[in-house]
Amino acid sequence: MAQLKIREMPQDDRPREKLLARGASALTDSELIAILLRTGLPGANAIDVAAELLARYKSLNALSRCTVDEISDVPGIGPAKAVQLVAAFGLGQRLAKETLSREKIDTPELVYQLLSAEMRVLHNESLRVLLLDTRYRLLRIQEVSTGSVNESIAHPREVFRPAVISAAFAVVVVHNHPSGDPSPSQADHSLTRRLAEAAELLQIKLLDHIIIGAPAEGRAPYFSFKEAGVL
Repeated sequence: MAQLKIREMPQDDRPREKLLARGASALTDSELIAILLRTGLPGANAIDVAAELLARYKSLNALSRCTVDEISDVPGIGPAKAVQLVAAFGLGQRLAKETLSREKIDTPELVYQLLSAEMRVLHNESLRVLLLDTRYRLLRIQEVSTGSVNESIAHPREVFRPAVISAAFAVVVVHNHPSGDPSPSQADHSLTRRLAEAAELLQIKLLDHIIIGAPAEGRAPYFSFKEAGVL
């Protein structure tokens, strides 16, 4: 039996009508995505296509990291629909970042929430510094260096230069591991020691050095040198 088209469904079950009547929180993930897709394909409506998309990538979090080309490969989703989905996820990430940037950034969990969506998808290492005021509120984020797949090249003077220019009270240094494993290398330990020494000389508080990886069973998605007792 062919699946009903959305326009053939009872009005109260149609995603757009349900959102108008009850708000976005009343819709499932598949229904929200279906609103963006608008149409499905023969034998499957937009809700079915959205459900297949979620089943393929297992979670919204994983789907949000997909490229336009990856999403376009799913039957019923071409480049135009894929662009709309990537744009929607991009807006969501910016909203989350804007919200977090107003909070006191003093835990590795908050730093991970702030930067992980963007940094997890990078193919090369990127080293960034979060510049904070006396209340640990975010002033701005500065990219200091980019490296190869497994090495980030940075000198303490490059890390602390934007902090000095912005008169930051404290900093958090962050870089990613494209492999997804946030375990620190010997070079990461060495850099952290040098950063701690430079911070003491400059009288700028080094709150943490955090390595961003990817979620995996049995390990945290990030490594915090502060939590590890190094800082």
